[in-house]
Amino acid sequence: MAFGTQDEPDDVMNEINMTPLVDVMLVLLIIFIITVPVMKHAVNIDLPRADNRPQDTKPQTILLTVDSAGSFYWNEARVPDDDLEPKLAAEAAKQPQPELHIRGDKAVRYERVAQAMAAAQRAGMQKIGFITEPKQ
Repeated sequence: MAFGTQDEPDDVMNEINMTPLVDVMLVLLIIFIITVPVMKHAVNIDLPRADNRPQDTKPQTILLTVDSAGSFYWNEARVPDDDLEPKLAAEAAKQPQPELHIRGDKAVRYERVAQAMAAAQRAGMQKIGFITEPKQ
């Protein structure tokens, strides 16, 4: 009997070996049988019922605009320089504190925008943002 002769056909195994699959499934079944009762073990108590809807109190937004002449506008209404800081202080005392959005014209001197920021800081404003136009 010689190896590799043409007389003997090669037997090809056509079946899937199911033994490892059955072993894995049995191990998983045992793990789930052990862990499910542990996960469901809890102390039964009767919890009180309460209506707990979150409050949607969003702070208002103040729009402070500095035009090209350096004038201040509080939500589109002109504000004299002397009245700006007291208005900011009154808004800073509110709870929740409103956000301050500063819009500065690109032709205005940076000094006027810096004065508005300094007044907001002295008044105690915590949230200050800048509004710009996106490039197109």
